[in-house]
Amino acid sequence: MDRLELRTLRYFVAVAEELHFGRAAVRLHMSQPPLSRAIRALETELGATLFHRASTGVTLTGAGAVLLDEARALLDRADRVRARVATAAGAAALTVGILGDSTDPDVVRLAESYRRRHPHVEVTIRETDLTDPTCGLHAGLVDVALTRGPFDPTGLTTHTLRADPVGALLRADDPLAGRASLTPADLADRRWFRFPAGTDPLWQAYWHGGEPRRGPVVRTVRECQQVVLWNGTVGMTLAEHLPAEGLTVVPLTGLPPSPVLLAWPRADPSPLVRSFVRTAIAAYDAA
Repeated sequence: MDRLELRTLRYFVAVAEELHFGRAAVRLHMSQPPLSRAIRALETELGATLFHRASTGVTLTGAGAVLLDEARALLDRADRVRARVATAAGAAALTVGILGDSTDPDVVRLAESYRRRHPHVEVTIRETDLTDPTCGLHAGLVDVALTRGPFDPTGLTTHTLRADPVGALLRADDPLAGRASLTPADLADRRWFRFPAGTDPLWQAYWHGGEPRRGPVVRTVRECQQVVLWNGTVGMTLAEHLPAEGLTVVPLTGLPPSPVLLAWPRADPSPLVRSFVRTAIAAYDAA
């Protein structure tokens, strides 16, 4: 164990969390062959098989599960050491971007956990509207983001924390409001709320049900609700979203769920960001 490197442990944790060498390699900004070799070398050094390998991905062995717990603790300790040094130097600050309504209950668990680990870090929250799913990452305004996909990931690393089914947001007196479920085709002739020109095209395509739409332009969750209430417009929201009075949500079928994403800059993330990433993954896994 004396020869184990933190870098190798970071490789292992990435594979263990992604359960796929290819996805882990993308997350680590490296090609897959050296990652596979590093994990094989780690298994040789420890004298234990850490993963069951298959063509579709990998699963942890019993030994791998033990190492994952220990590796997370070691890496968190190393990052806390760096963070304490940064605090002593007066540089311990983190800006977190959050998309739209910051009402996700898992965020509360994450905030409590991160504060326990880094009680002296000054955390600034930058809440952004629906026109920027990166929450300011591409503009360099935040260090890490809790958001939803899909969006252009150029220059970023992302990790899916959860995926939520979606629904159609309608007036409660809409003729379709009593349906058990709807498809995008059921709403093809309706006016949808839309995002402004220039909004990430992947993001727009997803929230428009994969089709070009006509209708009023919105920027916030509240504006989405108001244009439906006042104009009878329709649009997509989360299936479990609690709508405002006068509105209802009907489950939409035939569409992939909305992924909750953790995103951070690909180039040289700070110890505070790395610790935030691991804390967020653990907090959401515990849900």
